[in-house]
Amino acid sequence: MSLTRIIACLGVVIALAAGPLAVDHARAAEKLEIVATVSMVGDAVAAIAGDRADVTTLMGEGVDPHLYRQTQSDIAAMVRADAVFWNGLYLEAQLEEFLEKLAERKPVFAIAEAMPAELRLSSADYPDRYDPHIWMSPDLWRHAVTAARDALIELDPDGASAYRANAASYLAEMDALARYAKDSLATVPENKRVLITAHDAFGYFGDSYDFEVIGIQGLSTESEAGLQRVDEIVNLIVDRNIESIFVETSVSERNVMALVEGAAARGHTVAIGGELFSDAMGATGTYTGTYLGMIDSNATTITNALGGNAPEGGLKGKLIGS
Repeated sequence: MSLTRIIACLGVVIALAAGPLAVDHARAAEKLEIVATVSMVGDAVAAIAGDRADVTTLMGEGVDPHLYRQTQSDIAAMVRADAVFWNGLYLEAQLEEFLEKLAERKPVFAIAEAMPAELRLSSADYPDRYDPHIWMSPDLWRHAVTAARDALIELDPDGASAYRANAASYLAEMDALARYAKDSLATVPENKRVLITAHDAFGYFGDSYDFEVIGIQGLSTESEAGLQRVDEIVNLIVDRNIESIFVETSVSERNVMALVEGAAARGHTVAIGGELFSDAMGATGTYTGTYLGMIDSNATTITNALGGNAPEGGLKGKLIGS
C-alpha cells in the first residue's frame, strides 16, 4: 500500500472515530457488529456467533485476498464495527498496515496466527513470512476456529456458553469432513498424488494428505510465473505422465492453460481436472459458499480427477447441483 493511500485511510479512521463508534458500541450491548476479511474467516465467526452478532465479510466469491485493496466503504465498515477478524500471516497483504493501525484503537483478531509456529510452513519466496493458507487442512484450521471462539468470548462474556456450544458443533462437523477427506484422498494411487494448481495455496493440504503440491505462482498471487517456471512444470507433466491439473476460482486460469498448451506441443494431453476453491469460497447461499462445502468440494474433485474414488455428491451428497 502506498504512503498516500495509508494516510488517506487513516484520515477516514480519524474522521469517523468521534460519532459512529459511540453509536455502534451502544448497539453492541444487544448484538455485536463484526467485519471479517475473507469468507473462510467470516464463515467460522458467523457459525460461532450465531444470533449474537451480525457478521459482514469484505471479500466474497472469486476474490483474491492477496491483491485485494480496501474501498472507502470497507474502511467505514471496519471502523464502525465492534471488532474485525482477519486471517493474518500476510494473506490480506494490501490491508495489513491498515489493520495493524486499526488494532491500536479497537479489537482486531488475526485468527490464523493462533496456529503454533512449529506447524507453519515457510517459503523461500518470503523468508520472513509463513504460508497463510491453513484452512486447507481442517485439522489445522481448528486453531483459527478456537481462536475466533475465544475472541468472541472476550468481546461478549455473557455469550460464552453459546459461543462454546456453537464452536463445538462447528468443530465436530470439521472433524467429520477431515475424516472424509482423508479416506477419499487415500484412494488416489500413490504415483498419481501430484497436485498442480495456479498458485501455491495447497501446501498444508499436501502435508495433511500426502500429496506433492506444485503451484505455478508462489504463495502470493502478487508473484508472477515466468516462462522458465512454466517450462519446468510442462517438463514435469510430460516426464511423469500427469493427466490432470487444476484451475482455481479466485485466480486467473491463464497460467494453467499455458501448461495445457505446452504439454500439447510436446505430444502430451493433460486435462483440467476441475475447479478448486483456494482463497475464496463459493457463492453466498450455496453449499460451496460454506467452509465445509469448500473443502468437501476440493477433496472430492481432487480424488476423482486423480484416479481415486469419492461419491459425486461429496460428504453429504450436497455437491450435486451446487
